[in-house]
Amino acid sequence: MPEEYLNAKETYQIIGIFFDVHKNLGKGFSEIVYKDALEYEFQSLNIPYEREKEYCVNYKDTVLKHKFYADFVVFDSIILEVKSTDCFNNNHYNQCLNYLKVSGNELALLVNFNTISLEYKRIVCSNNK
Repeated sequence: MPEEYLNAKETYQIIGIFFDVHKNLGKGFSEIVYKDALEYEFQSLNIPYEREKEYCVNYKDTVLKHKFYADFVVFDSIILEVKSTDCFNNNHYNQCLNYLKVSGNELALLVNFNTISLEYKRIVCSNNK
């Protein structure tokens, strides 16, 4: 992975974990099973993470009632959104963009474990900082 990529080393490590989880579990489980497996791997490898990280939405001079919950924040800077679906759609992509916007982070990884071949996307939003 080229060095000019944002969080290249960390991203490479996380994607390797995706492949390991997918190789061991395959497709067909619910999202929660894949999240538990990812959490196991993060703990085993001493990777700093936060699960179900809560974010508030600021609007003008108030904080809105609805909150966002990112599946994981890894290395304190990478949003990780886990899916177990037939394929990605615009809602999944937009969900990651919203997480980036409310968190101020610049990088999200979207992963889908419910496919024969693992599916993932890097989403970069550099207007956040």
